[in-house]
Amino acid sequence: MKVFISGNIAPIGLKQLEENNIEVTQWKENRQITSEELIEACQNQDGLISVGPNKINADFLNACKHLKVIALHSVGFDQVDVKEANKLDIAIGNTPGVLSGATADTAFLLMLAVSRKAFYLHKKILKGEWKNYEPTPELGIELNGKTLGIFGMGKIGLEMAKKCIGAYQMPVIYHNRSNNEEAEKAIGAKYVSFEELLAQSDVLSIHTALTDETKDKFNLDVFKQMKREAIFINTARGGIHNEHDLTEALEQGIIWGAGLDVTNPEPMSADNPLLNMENVAVLPHIGSATQETRNAMAEIIVKNILAGIKGEPLPHQVN
Repeated sequence: MKVFISGNIAPIGLKQLEENNIEVTQWKENRQITSEELIEACQNQDGLISVGPNKINADFLNACKHLKVIALHSVGFDQVDVKEANKLDIAIGNTPGVLSGATADTAFLLMLAVSRKAFYLHKKILKGEWKNYEPTPELGIELNGKTLGIFGMGKIGLEMAKKCIGAYQMPVIYHNRSNNEEAEKAIGAKYVSFEELLAQSDVLSIHTALTDETKDKFNLDVFKQMKREAIFINTARGGIHNEHDLTEALEQGIIWGAGLDVTNPEPMSADNPLLNMENVAVLPHIGSATQETRNAMAEIIVKNILAGIKGEPLPHQVN
């Protein structure tokens, strides 16, 4: 059986594929594969391991309808036309659960970095601008006892909430489509309306999927409903916030700061004004980028591929 991999995965995954007599072809160029190249590469394959923001849309799926399985190197599947995959009987797998802790760590890191303007002040050292001690300029804010708001209280949101409670005794409110009883029992999280979430959160952390409903959800009108001292954190998908509106909200002091591990588009341009704001911290989508998490993701991917090739249900199946 043959599998094409559109990028790099952890070596443990490649080893396990080899041990299961899977013939692997891997994209090795230091750039994202194009849609046309991906279609061509998959023509004689039984499965695809999709690494990066490949568009698994109707055009791709119909051009590659011979594929038995597509294993995503992600928990999110917003780039997949799931309805079309169902129609063509192509199994789609993802990697949920194993990246919750690492992604929550990234959200926590961004929250703390923004609160103390850490990225901006570090750049001042690099520019030779660290001079005499001054007690009042460029002050940060403290997080102890501040209210954490979670938009999308799933596994990652719950992990983020636990960290914030443990470190800073932050009361937690959240908004979902429905109540998360586990979070309410485990940490005393309180379900609130979307409007209450905006009005009450000192830190608002995004942990939801990108859907038609959440695309551009956080725009200028929404930022205007938040506290002026609020910190906005997004480690989910860049399309959930409107980046132009976020920039305007920060420039006008509508909200206090922002921490982003995801941007729109990705990668972010080096001249993006957000990168030079003192109350902003931006990372290059490193949410799950730990050795432990990437190894675990690779192992799940292999299990999804092997099951799909055999025509069995995937351990983690989207459709």
